[in-house]
Amino acid sequence: MDNEKIVREFIEAWSRLDPDELSSWFCEDGVYHNMPTGPVAGRGPVRDMIAGFIAPWTETEWEIRHLVSHGDVVIVERIDRTKAGDKAVDLPCTGVFEMRDGKIQCWRDYFDLGTYMGAMS
Repeated sequence: MDNEKIVREFIEAWSRLDPDELSSWFCEDGVYHNMPTGPVAGRGPVRDMIAGFIAPWTETEWEIRHLVSHGDVVIVERIDRTKAGDKAVDLPCTGVFEMRDGKIQCWRDYFDLGTYMGAMS
């Protein structure tokens, strides 16, 4: 399976809000780095970070605006549309994925934390 297809399927998986499934896309030593916060390394800690982040979410759909890939790197510009009860945010994001053997080795996600926090508070 090519890296672009893997990342597209991973993005689609977010709509199911399942931290076990989402963390399974990472290498055992994979890294998830939301750039406004610190990086998290290892599949277990990545799972826990995802679970904490999405705990208040009731739904999310991510629109891919642009996707480019070259070798083991996939870059995706997105609009993440997320709801937490009656609160909602359309969050512009850009994710950089470094892939290894069909899994995410490192995912760096760039977005404005203030936009997210303002909409969800």
